[in-house]
Amino acid sequence: MLTSAVDGAPRRRPDPATKKTATELGALGTALGALASVILAGALALVLHTLAQQSPRLGPAFEGWAASVTNSPFDAVRWFLGDMTEPLFYKSELAACGLLAGALLAWWAGRRGKNWAAQLTYGTGLWPWVLASASLSLLLSNVVFGRMLDAGWQPTFVPFVCVAPAMVLMYGPGWRTSLTGAVLGAFTITPCALLLIPTVSAPLGLPPVVANVLAMSLGSVLAFLIARKLPWLVLHKPAAPPALQPQPSQPTSGVNRVLKDAVWASRRVLSDFTETQFFANELASAGLILGVAVAFVLNPALPAYGSNLVPHILFAQALTSAVGVVLWRSWFRSGQFSNGGWAATYASLVSVAPAAVLAYDGSWWSIIGGAFLGAVLAPPIARAISARLPDGFHPVIGNTASMAISTAVTLPILGLLPH
Repeated sequence: MLTSAVDGAPRRRPDPATKKTATELGALGTALGALASVILAGALALVLHTLAQQSPRLGPAFEGWAASVTNSPFDAVRWFLGDMTEPLFYKSELAACGLLAGALLAWWAGRRGKNWAAQLTYGTGLWPWVLASASLSLLLSNVVFGRMLDAGWQPTFVPFVCVAPAMVLMYGPGWRTSLTGAVLGAFTITPCALLLIPTVSAPLGLPPVVANVLAMSLGSVLAFLIARKLPWLVLHKPAAPPALQPQPSQPTSGVNRVLKDAVWASRRVLSDFTETQFFANELASAGLILGVAVAFVLNPALPAYGSNLVPHILFAQALTSAVGVVLWRSWFRSGQFSNGGWAATYASLVSVAPAAVLAYDGSWWSIIGGAFLGAVLAPPIARAISARLPDGFHPVIGNTASMAISTAVTLPILGLLPH
């Protein structure tokens, strides 16, 4: 059947059968790309596990690191850098250097129109301000609460990945926004986490990550309530789409369609590794993974709290992201960012999956079970909560709340499985 185009020329309505076929091919491509990501992550995990057996054990271990921070400026700088990758359970200055190097390369290439760099910070151009505000908030958290590290580990990292970067995206660039976000983040998120760890996580037998992400959610609510009252902040509604959203144009053949969606899925999984830092960029993620891999091979007793479980965590993270991308593919393709076009597939990657691996010592059922349950639960919970937030409240509130809920639900379930 014909219908009129805007210019008056006739055009055909899309054939439902053709549309169905395109959808099926896209789903196949997404599944293949996600599978390829899991296979590559598995291969890397096996290589890291093998190399770790011959590790030279160079450099310091994680044990004793926190207590040394108050007396050693060098260890304090290392701790500050490690905080940048602790949201992924890595905690390594080499991983942080890889993260920043990859992001800087993406920024440099993006400024010169290089398509291979992909988008950084959702194509907003705000990455320098996001990094500046998040780093200032992290510095304040370390300076003010770092004195508590002589008693052992403390969650000084928590403001790096919530209020400060979200404030920049909500209120735009500039030092007033960056400083405000930094201060609000440091003085709402970190104290809240310090309070919730002994009062929520510990009594319930849950890992500290539950308290940390719950603090990010509750502290972000408080911070954005305060921000609405500050006269120097003017709310801007970001219109940027998420990174790597598939384009609506149709490829010329079924093979091209499958390949296109396969590439998209694999890149989406990779970018999930830096979504929590608001970078969401493959080069930044590649640098992060390379950095933690080098750190682990040099001394397995440093990254991931000295657990020797970096390969297990890495594989579980890739698996949970891949499963989420396949399950919630339609959300990535559903219109504008505010009404779809994105899914919080990264949420389990930085909460349920690694927490399950650590809680159950890297067992195969903790890797598979944590990855699948996290992928099923976290994105829809995040979407449901974020959709109900009023104007002026960033979706990071819903994303972090979903991390707390899905982790608190998943870990006890995994504990019921036969060991």
